[in-house]
Amino acid sequence: MSSDWKLNFYHRLPQFARSWMASARGYQLQQWRYGKRTDQLVEAALEREHWSAEQWQHWQQERLARLLHRAATQVPFYANQWGGRRRSGDDSSWEVLSNWPILEKEMLRQYNADFVADDCDKAKMFHDHTSGTTGKSLDLWYTKESVQEWYALFEARWRRWYGVSRHDRWAIIGGQLITPAQQRNPPFWVWNAGMNQLYCSSYHLAPDLIPYYFDALKKYDVQYLLGYTSSLFALAEVALHTGRDDLRFKVVITNAEPVFDYQRETIEAAFHCPVRETYGMSETVAAASECEHRQLHLWPEAGWLEIVIGDEPVPAGESGDLICTGLANLDMPLIRYRVGDRAALANNHERCGCGRSLPLMAKLEGRIDDVLYTPDGRRIGRLDPVFKAQLPVREAQIIQEQIDRVTVRYVPSEGFDQTAAASIIERVQARMGAVEVTLEAVTEIPRGPSGKFRAVICQLSPDEKRNAVALPAKKMVPKKL
Repeated sequence: MSSDWKLNFYHRLPQFARSWMASARGYQLQQWRYGKRTDQLVEAALEREHWSAEQWQHWQQERLARLLHRAATQVPFYANQWGGRRRSGDDSSWEVLSNWPILEKEMLRQYNADFVADDCDKAKMFHDHTSGTTGKSLDLWYTKESVQEWYALFEARWRRWYGVSRHDRWAIIGGQLITPAQQRNPPFWVWNAGMNQLYCSSYHLAPDLIPYYFDALKKYDVQYLLGYTSSLFALAEVALHTGRDDLRFKVVITNAEPVFDYQRETIEAAFHCPVRETYGMSETVAAASECEHRQLHLWPEAGWLEIVIGDEPVPAGESGDLICTGLANLDMPLIRYRVGDRAALANNHERCGCGRSLPLMAKLEGRIDDVLYTPDGRRIGRLDPVFKAQLPVREAQIIQEQIDRVTVRYVPSEGFDQTAAASIIERVQARMGAVEVTLEAVTEIPRGPSGKFRAVICQLSPDEKRNAVALPAKKMVPKKL
């Protein structure tokens, strides 16, 4: 929903109307994401997985050369930047990637529209926006061609690898407010016919409500699940506790959060299928997917990756900031973009037992936000949607001090007023329910040793967390849907 009044209107609709609206949006997305070329693009992506290192290097360097030239000559932000450098006597070549400065999120946010090439019409492009995990809202634009090429990669490496396709019925545990947080009766989902998708709320995962989800998954004949790791783990815990043994899927795909061994084991035991971890972002500058050997393979088509500490590169195997030059979107190019995650790349000579030649990610750090807990027993795995609308906030951090109280630290930008403050409080409470929300304006969010800050912090004690989501001693039997 693009604004709060639209969300309030949507929540007043009957369930069939909500699903109708979700389906209408789904058919619209289908038109953007898939077309006549999709199957051909998928097969080409699968074929490239067995290219030699030399073939990949040639492909990336050719694509990179096109990107740098287009950015320096046709993208206002970069053209102005290089023009200023030339006027100051800098004759560095824009054809050399290391001559480009690292792009910080704040610069992208401040000059957002100037990153779109001047031969593009934004009115005819796909518009997306993201807050990432830091509260910094970004607007992103893509041509239809770029969108379809990107989703062909998803189809190949987020579905085909795992024996499913976009034609299968699937469920996502997501962060859209499809149901008011205070609602305690099902449904906590909508059926999106346009995407063959059961969209399930991640804000209603209380132990006494989760069994309703199970009946919905069966009713809609869901073949695979995708969602936040913490949300999928919450479902799995209750499935095992209640002895719900009829939930069998082809695969469970995680996104947005890492997967720990105890979470993988629990999810696999509950749903009788493998768990596969993925990595990606709305900016489409980097992506990875886990193969059957539990190795994260990078997608070379997404971007040219560097690992740095400060501005200095580090060797393979060592962790540093992930700097990405996106190769998938030449119409809004992001060059040497600091995505906010830390990672380590494997040595080039390391090969995976799966036989694919895609490079390996040795280690992925970051993306680790705490889970928050609500007074009515729900776990909230992600709260970045709070900041996805256009709020005058540079960055933000949510801290839970007590089960019924959270503090939002924020760095205001120009235009922040009482309306914006009230909107933040309303959006947090819309997801967490009846909690006290305190706002705290700061000049900067405190960073950790790595230079990053945690976007969500839970300060509850282990006992408070356990008590918040304590499973009942007796088997829970939901009311009939």
